Amino acid sequence: MPPIENEGLEQIRSKIKELIDANQVLVFSKSFCPFCVKVSEETASETQSCLLKHTERVPYPIRRLLLQKTVPNVFINKKHIGGCDKTMKAHNDGVLQKLLGEGSEVFDYDLIVIGGGSGGLACSKEAAALGKKVMVLDYVVPTPKGTNWGLGGTCVNVGCIPKKLMHQTALLGTAMEDARKFGWEFSDQVTHNWETMRTAVNNYIGSLNWGYRVSLRDKNVNYVNAYAEFVEPHKIKATNKRGKEMFYTAAKFVLATGERPRYLGIPGDKEYCITSDDLFSLPYCPGKTLVIGASYVALECGGFLVGLGLDVTVMVRSILLRGFDQDMANRAGDCMETHGVKFLRKFVPTKIEQLEAGTPGRLKVTAKSTESDEIIEGEYNTVLIAVGRDAYTGKIGLDKAGVEVNAKNGKIPVNDEEQTNVPHIYAIGDILEGKWELTPVAVQAGKLLARRLFAGATLKCDYVNVPTTVFTPMEYGSCGYPEEKAVEIYGQENLEIYHSLFWPLEFTVPGRDNNRCYAKIICNNLDNERVIGFHYLGPNAGEVTQGFGAAMKCGITKDQLDNTIGIHPTCAEIFTTMEVTKSSGGDITQSGC
Repeated sequence: MPPIENEGLEQIRSKIKELIDANQVLVFSKSFCPFCVKVSEETASETQSCLLKHTERVPYPIRRLLLQKTVPNVFINKKHIGGCDKTMKAHNDGVLQKLLGEGSEVFDYDLIVIGGGSGGLACSKEAAALGKKVMVLDYVVPTPKGTNWGLGGTCVNVGCIPKKLMHQTALLGTAMEDARKFGWEFSDQVTHNWETMRTAVNNYIGSLNWGYRVSLRDKNVNYVNAYAEFVEPHKIKATNKRGKEMFYTAAKFVLATGERPRYLGIPGDKEYCITSDDLFSLPYCPGKTLVIGASYVALECGGFLVGLGLDVTVMVRSILLRGFDQDMANRAGDCMETHGVKFLRKFVPTKIEQLEAGTPGRLKVTAKSTESDEIIEGEYNTVLIAVGRDAYTGKIGLDKAGVEVNAKNGKIPVNDEEQTNVPHIYAIGDILEGKWELTPVAVQAGKLLARRLFAGATLKCDYVNVPTTVFTPMEYGSCGYPEEKAVEIYGQENLEIYHSLFWPLEFTVPGRDNNRCYAKIICNNLDNERVIGFHYLGPNAGEVTQGFGAAMKCGITKDQLDNTIGIHPTCAEIFTTMEVTKSSGGDITQSGC
């Protein structure tokens, strides 16, 4: 480019000033500059209405007329911000938002998290550790039976933690039966005390509740036990248990309200039935129990209740463990039957009546077949409803904030950064549309979200290859695709499925569950037989699945599994010796070591 005369320079200078004065956001940049691209992408949530529309790209010589010679060169409301580093710092510190007008008013908090479950707590503590002013609002609306709990959310209070402890209680009962076969001698009179178990479990949960409160205090997070409801996009009303209303504002919000059990909508369901929200703190042994549902909650609760010696029936409308591998789900169900669980299939309840009050009392259940006009009746001491859970989003004023919600299930659609349609409102955990409803997922998403919002990080939560376990009497662990989904995506002809039945050494002496444990891997032939589905039905499924989940994250193939030396004698080593494919129809039962 030829030299620019002084007169031309003055004209350009005037044009530059005109652009700066006319645009709220102005970025002088190069289209191929990675730092320019980073500024545009990383600050898009704040500047989406102007930054991407008012980007001026100017020839290099003209940049010497600006306040800096490097690009990007950012101006906001006529104020010179600087280059990439300074712009990103202003973005992370909240200065950018204030200059743009989003944060022109002074907010009470940088971040308010609504929901004190695992995800909300993780997000709030991470944000506070990054120097932000953070509040957590958490309030448990009592169940129809009046049950409520402390800080920590579903997992700690009425989910994973008490479930695993009661599952362990049931396993100890099975271990005592096995023990006699190994030579242990003790009285035939062995009983279980529900009250002792419940007290021990709830004492442990109480210690966790207190620990969370202390942790929030130590991290300088303001915890308020109050019900939060939006009244404006940046303002919420918090109502405590005494009905006192308080109002708070924040620059950003994270929704982490979780889910609550779904009821049936039939006569007597809320009056006489309980859910998992009630079971773990039930002050009396439930006695003869009907579990309604085929979810993992239904099967886990039914499994440990029968393990405690109770009479348990599970009423199933259609299939077990919808969304899970159906081959594995049915095998887990078969194992439950061998352990004493009775299944009443293809029936739905129509009415629950109380015959006698008590702790427990007596209930009459009327149910109808899903395949005919057959009507059946049965008497039980307790009816446990476990037909799924609904996102707890309907009564927190999201309409006043403008947040879009799926009207059918209360779930919130978000982008790949957990951002809702309202740029300053995010959501994590079980309330997300189409995402895993698992505690570790919520925790990971919450931490990473806080780092992206306030530390300039870019790492997003990975919702692929998430390992999980269903704690039925015979535990079922999985990672990756169910067989049905893998076939749908890749086609049966492009998959190789290896499987094997096995008999854990621990079960051979007591002689139980002979060749009922089952292992299966699904391999993608189009990608070097990469393992895209891992399924395990056997003891210690959570521990086994966790390790293979890490291997799948690293892209493990069938050949790499074959070349891994197994730990002998263990159940997990079966995955290093699998040779029989489903398509071959070969014998998969094992004998000996």
